[in-house]
Amino acid sequence: MSTPEIPSPTATPGAPAGPVTSPAAEAGAFLERAEERLHHLSKRASRAAWVQQTYITEETEIIAAEYAQELMAASLETAIEARRFDGLSLPPEQSRKLMLLKLSEALPGPADPARLAELAEQAAWLEGSYGRAKYSPPGRQPMDLDALERVMGRSRNPAELREAWAGWHGIGGPLRDGYQRLVELGNEGARTVGFPDMGLLWRSSYDVSPEAFEAQLDDLWAELKPLYQSLHAYVRTRLNRHYGEEVVPARGPLPAHLLGNMWAQEWQQILPLVAPAGGTPGYDLTERLQHAGYDPVRMMRTGEAFFSSIGFEPLPQTFWERSMLTRPADREVVCHASAWSLDGDLDLRIKMCTQVTGEDFQTVHHELGHIYYDRAYRHQPLLFRGGANDGFHEAIGDAVALSVTPEYLVRLGLIDRAPDASSDIGLLLARALEKVVFVPFALAVDRWRWGVFSGKIAPSEYNAAWWEIRREYQGIVPPMERSEEDFDAGAKYHIPAHVPYARYFIAAFLQYQFHRSLTEIAGVPGPLHRRSIHGSVAAGRRLEAMLELGASRPWPETLEVLTGSRKMEASGILEYYAPLKAWLDVQNEGQLVGW
Repeated sequence: MSTPEIPSPTATPGAPAGPVTSPAAEAGAFLERAEERLHHLSKRASRAAWVQQTYITEETEIIAAEYAQELMAASLETAIEARRFDGLSLPPEQSRKLMLLKLSEALPGPADPARLAELAEQAAWLEGSYGRAKYSPPGRQPMDLDALERVMGRSRNPAELREAWAGWHGIGGPLRDGYQRLVELGNEGARTVGFPDMGLLWRSSYDVSPEAFEAQLDDLWAELKPLYQSLHAYVRTRLNRHYGEEVVPARGPLPAHLLGNMWAQEWQQILPLVAPAGGTPGYDLTERLQHAGYDPVRMMRTGEAFFSSIGFEPLPQTFWERSMLTRPADREVVCHASAWSLDGDLDLRIKMCTQVTGEDFQTVHHELGHIYYDRAYRHQPLLFRGGANDGFHEAIGDAVALSVTPEYLVRLGLIDRAPDASSDIGLLLARALEKVVFVPFALAVDRWRWGVFSGKIAPSEYNAAWWEIRREYQGIVPPMERSEEDFDAGAKYHIPAHVPYARYFIAAFLQYQFHRSLTEIAGVPGPLHRRSIHGSVAAGRRLEAMLELGASRPWPETLEVLTGSRKMEASGILEYYAPLKAWLDVQNEGQLVGW
């Protein structure tokens, strides 16, 4: 493949000579060809990626890389060609499609065929290496991430937690050089389609300037930060009492290995250590699910039944035949949960090594949110088959999961009765340890990457910058001295897999905004944290009306369809946790809030 050139505005490559047509007619013909070509190639690449992630071998990595390279090349060519329509007066739909076409690749490929092939190979190798990774303790069997996460969630032995943390984070070092090369090649691709680096390309995908987008994120974080800092101070005090001053000082940041999660991005596993007397939710959802005989399929069927209760059609039979819902015993797979639309239509699947736990019960609803979103907009043109922005896609299932209230669990027969209002602090604390603490982590991940992509963070500073940013936003530090021999960012799936992360930050706010609007449409009374839309067809209809739009409109217009507002707001999440914030302020009297 020769280096693509930008065609002149008066010629359509491959078209016979003829009379000059209008810009709109030229753009329409170009977009029709581009959508048809990219649809064909994306189906092939998606199927190859599915096989590679559910059957990791050297051969499947090579095949996935070849198909990914083919799609990258086509995306690059069409993105470059789309630039010839810049500045022309076109119908709004065409202008939007051309914009989305130029922003379609999170990992844009270089124009040079050899470097494009290298990028595809590096991407497949990084993801496969992560999926294969294990920690081999001296004299013991190798431990995969699932086993290590069980240690992180259940152990209360600081030494054991420290070993598990260090064991998994040790997988990052071997990925460092490959990641650095991925960044170099991806930035070259970004420049080819008109962006200085991948970070600016990513931040240009939100219908506002990159600067305005960053300002929106900063404003949202500024509103939520006092709640997070109150939660951080409360947890630090409790862990200090449990572990002692030598392990958890009463002032300063928290050690990352003691928070119940490999990346300290969610802390709900330490609820028994930090909950006040009588302040737990009153039930253990994991225990109830296991006692009731749930298995991964039944968990997924229960999630489907929730969506059916609000008026959505059941999933196609092929979903159940083709999804991977448990870890296979005979091969290596990428266990990170993900939802897939392999053909842009009804070939919908979930890949998940599901465990019968309360955490995975929530994850099931999250992943199904992606699936129902994918299905809702399948009638849109190819370039509009996506979320209004990527944060919408992440927020849908999480908004539905907020309806997994005690009252809903009573309907399922998992608990006999809903705890009374005296348990609300326990319920809110449990959810905040999952949801609120995740917010600064989500912001830190892409703050680090944007610095890496722009060159403000040099490869020689990767690890130091990673922990500096995490300390700034999360108040978290590693449990041991780290150096530039380590690459701790690489121990988080979304870094080697090159998945943008600002979407999760946005979703953390949108889900509460969606939840509040949906419960108002459903006419559900009571405090926001006790409302469920289960069974409300009215709420389901409004939700589906928003989902069906896909990416066909700027996201503020799509947001308005459901919420009546064109602005992402922190008011929903703040209202949800207001009782907890008041309680935390009392608990933290006399304590340092902050680090």
